[in-house]
Amino acid sequence: MEGRLPRNPKYHPGRAASEPARAALPGNVRKIAVLRANALGDFIFALPALEALKGRFPEAELVLLATAWHRKFLERRPGPVDRVIAVPQCDGIPHETNRVGNPEEVAAFFQNLRDENFDIAIQMHGGGRHSNPFIRNIGAKLSIGLQDGDAAPLDISVPYCRYHSEVLRYLELVKTLGAVTDRVEPRLCVTAADLKELEVHDLKTPYAVLHPGASDFRRRWPVKKFARVGDALSRLGLQVYLSGTEPECELTARVRLLMREPAENLCGRLSMNAYAALLSGAELLVSNDTGPLHLARAIGTPTVGIFWIVNMITGDSITVAKHRSCIAWNVRCPLCGADCARDGMHNGGCRHETSFVDEVPVHEVLNCASSLIGAKT
Repeated sequence: MEGRLPRNPKYHPGRAASEPARAALPGNVRKIAVLRANALGDFIFALPALEALKGRFPEAELVLLATAWHRKFLERRPGPVDRVIAVPQCDGIPHETNRVGNPEEVAAFFQNLRDENFDIAIQMHGGGRHSNPFIRNIGAKLSIGLQDGDAAPLDISVPYCRYHSEVLRYLELVKTLGAVTDRVEPRLCVTAADLKELEVHDLKTPYAVLHPGASDFRRRWPVKKFARVGDALSRLGLQVYLSGTEPECELTARVRLLMREPAENLCGRLSMNAYAALLSGAELLVSNDTGPLHLARAIGTPTVGIFWIVNMITGDSITVAKHRSCIAWNVRCPLCGADCARDGMHNGGCRHETSFVDEVPVHEVLNCASSLIGAKT
């Protein structure tokens, strides 16, 4: 019949040809280890998958293998994680370097993990070059995780594709265990203890927060543009607070110096708990693509995020009702012309310390910010 597409004999409705195999589960799953020993934003991306795991195995203890800051931040915080074990430095873990920690400490750490008798060990740390051998060394009954081209396989592996939503890649991973959820946005609770820590700063309301830092120089929007946004928000009647970690204090100081309107610099003065409370009370956060942006989005604070297009693919918000993203579309280094999207900024791309998001105009950020003022519920 005219207009009808030819039938594909390989097509079977309801079945994805490349869907990963479902895992054969150990009987009576009582203890699950999840390796996710990296930065704040990385943890936020994994939250929907952790919630799905807890929903699938409500009686099992969910143990996060992470860092010391995770343990402090998650203590007594409602959520899917029952316990945190801090990982010592051992061959690329917790950070992707070749550093190796104290051999005796590392050996004792893995022996303690094997003594825990985990039923399932899950690698949510990255492509698996370092982290898959780590997971194997735990000795769990079943191991699952991501697998890049240079990584050893686990019992169940899901391909690691670089340009893919971080949130969705971990949801796809835990689906192999039958763990699914209809809540795909990360969520994080702010506690009374968080709010108590913030009380000493006697904040003025209503307020907005500017976060001009980022661990990668290439994701930093220029400080002069942050200053112009801060001045505009101040003229709209919002108290402006500048935030950042200790290494970012020079950046926030430069923003404050360039601003003409009043603002207070809180850089380096807040714990992670107090910072979560600060974000929860804000009318708006304007930030580079970095951990605090993803924390604010998980808390429910309206946000304007400034993204390089490559990072937007992997880290943008699922919804737009309270979140906007301003995108820098260039993929070549402004200094040498290297194609850092195709060649990789971390694997063969150039190492120039220059902003890849400089092209994002101030008026675009301000238009997004104006559209979100009053969106907080």
